Amino acid sequence: MYDRYQSPLSERYASREMQYIFSPEKKFRTWRKLWIALAETEKELGLPITQEQIDELKAHKDDINFDVAKEREKLVRHDVMSHVYAYGLQCPNAKGIIHLGATSCYVGDNTDIILMTEALKLVRKKLVNVMAELASFAEKYKDQPTLAFTHFQPAQPTTVGKRATLWLMELKLDLDDLDYVISSMKMLGSKGTTGTQASFLELFDGDHEKCRRADQMIAEKMGFTGCFPVSGQTYSRKVDSRVLSVLAGIAQSAHKFSNDIRLLQHLKEVEEPFEKNQIGSSAMAYKRNPMRSERIASLANYVMADMMNPMLVASTQWFERTLDDSANKRLSIPEGFLAVDGILDLYLNVVDGLVVYPKVIEKRLMSELPFMATENIMMDAVKAGGDRQELHERIRELSMEAGRNVKAEGKDNNLLELIAADPSFNLTLEELKKTMDPKKYVGRAPQQVEEFLDEVIRPVLEENKDLLGIKAEINV
Repeated sequence: MYDRYQSPLSERYASREMQYIFSPEKKFRTWRKLWIALAETEKELGLPITQEQIDELKAHKDDINFDVAKEREKLVRHDVMSHVYAYGLQCPNAKGIIHLGATSCYVGDNTDIILMTEALKLVRKKLVNVMAELASFAEKYKDQPTLAFTHFQPAQPTTVGKRATLWLMELKLDLDDLDYVISSMKMLGSKGTTGTQASFLELFDGDHEKCRRADQMIAEKMGFTGCFPVSGQTYSRKVDSRVLSVLAGIAQSAHKFSNDIRLLQHLKEVEEPFEKNQIGSSAMAYKRNPMRSERIASLANYVMADMMNPMLVASTQWFERTLDDSANKRLSIPEGFLAVDGILDLYLNVVDGLVVYPKVIEKRLMSELPFMATENIMMDAVKAGGDRQELHERIRELSMEAGRNVKAEGKDNNLLELIAADPSFNLTLEELKKTMDPKKYVGRAPQQVEEFLDEVIRPVLEENKDLLGIKAEINV
């Protein structure tokens, strides 16, 4: 166990549920289901296949003799024919009709489509749950004023909940893309060696309609609405690019979220969960490193880079097919899904346990708020008889002085005191402090949160309420 490489995606990051989708057992069970669907379809379309043969295939669809197939592959160097051989040993009466008219891509490519579709649905389930947790967080903190940043420099206030809607909006875009790709997934069907269905046209004695019906019947038996209307020997590898593009989009959104959490944790305003016995640093015992958010970022980088693999494969396929896609697909597709699965589990875990520190948030906001309140102060001073243009210049000068005091002297922001001491404003310190209510400066942030949740997010969550309620567990 410890003397060979083990993938961290399996050992540390991805759930057992996602790992099973891309397991050998799931793959080869799907092959057998496809062979049964093919035999049933051929029988229903008039080929001399008996119900006893199909019943025999069904009786052994799950008890796969892996060892036999493995030994056979060493001899013939062909995985599909090795499993045809192994299945045939278990089903002697049906041996002669297994894989009838099909090429290797009948089981290989159709299985890839089936597994990717199932994996996309699992990703969707986890994505919806992350959105639900973020929606609850946004609702809870919709009224909590906080300092907003542009260029990571203090800007106007927002609220903690409004900031969360920015993360949530990106996930909604990802969900839209995901739903589109899931809805457009089609099977390869039974297209033959170059996509012409020549072998099936021969089997069905030149009956084109039976060839068309065979594709549709197989698709429906496997839970799909149809097949791609044309193909070479394989489905277009652009399908893989579309799938990985959606995963990379989720990775982008998660990475942005993880960056914000890491910055907020540095500011001591918001922290990811930190367990009672968790060690933050081997040297500095006091540290609370944002390791979950860092792991999200790390895995997200991997997924975004992985997006290049199907692009390279799709762009370099020759004519009806080449086999230089195979090794790459075996790696890039499952690993992209395993990594995104790990990302979403981490994302859900972090959002579920986010810790907010309102006092720290308030302290930082109040240290900057006098600068942001200057326009209101200037308007009050004008109403008290001042000249707008002169007051604007004085506020600029006093703001520069207060800024120097903070940065050069390490003092607190004393802009209000400086303004109160300037007779041109004709305002007392007490009057100025009344302008320091942060809620006056958050604009429509709380209302935007409610409107966004009501109009965009809650309908999605209601539509998908049967998927909600999962709790993410991270391995290490």
